[in-house]
Amino acid sequence: MKVASFVAAGRRSWGVLVGDDVVDLGRRLEARCPSLRAAIARLGRDGIAAEAKGLAPDLSLAAVTLLPPIPNPDKIICIGLNYRDHAKEAGMKLPEHMSLFSRLTNTLVAHEAPILRPKVSTDLDYEGELGVIIGKGGRHIAAADALAHVFGYTCFNDGSIRDFQFKHSTTAGKNFPSTGGCGPWIVTADEIPDPARLTLEARVNGAVVQHKGTDNMIFSVPTIVSYLSQWTELEPGDIIATGTPEGVGFARKPPLWLKPGDVVEVEISSIGVLRNPIVVEE
Repeated sequence: MKVASFVAAGRRSWGVLVGDDVVDLGRRLEARCPSLRAAIARLGRDGIAAEAKGLAPDLSLAAVTLLPPIPNPDKIICIGLNYRDHAKEAGMKLPEHMSLFSRLTNTLVAHEAPILRPKVSTDLDYEGELGVIIGKGGRHIAAADALAHVFGYTCFNDGSIRDFQFKHSTTAGKNFPSTGGCGPWIVTADEIPDPARLTLEARVNGAVVQHKGTDNMIFSVPTIVSYLSQWTELEPGDIIATGTPEGVGFARKPPLWLKPGDVVEVEISSIGVLRNPIVVEE
């Protein structure tokens, strides 16, 4: 099942995709579940599927403007240096413990929405990543039970302002507004039973810059979910960006920085393609 958040005729909603059409469940369930995050918390995957069962689509996908799948997450937690080959290209040892940072909600942009290169830097880099959406929250989740807490998966582009990241702080470099692409939708976990068997590819203007299987991750999705739940309460709708493979712009010689007019695509097998043009902040 694919689920998405969107705007239709000036109204925010969410729904289930049926081919190239959308069942608008946000309109039908507005009192109980005004957002996809609320629906995940109240209904869960099976409840959403049951609500959509047998309903005719209301809208064509072409008639809506997609939002980030979870426009209002409680948390966006990102894992750094989580692919073996990315650690090698960065000249770093494989980490013993996860390197973490958080993103603010205002950094998220939807499929086809522009990623902003800020006024204060030209060092905008791409990072194609697998995004995990939490379905059932909790603390101290065992790794063996972690996938049962996952609602689904999406594509993520952890756009990074590298001079601020390396010279100032990771928090600064990762939190410029409108630099984190997310979408286009969520594919529910029942369709992806093993997130370690996916292929991630990032392209800049059609040229492949990253291509790797998610089995190259140092810390697996179950390990990540379990670890995060040790120190924070995971909530339905939380977004976890699981790290990027090798091929990022800063590691190239010369560096490949994104410039206005570029188009970045992140494609993950079984999920789809997230596409974002690059523009300069006004």
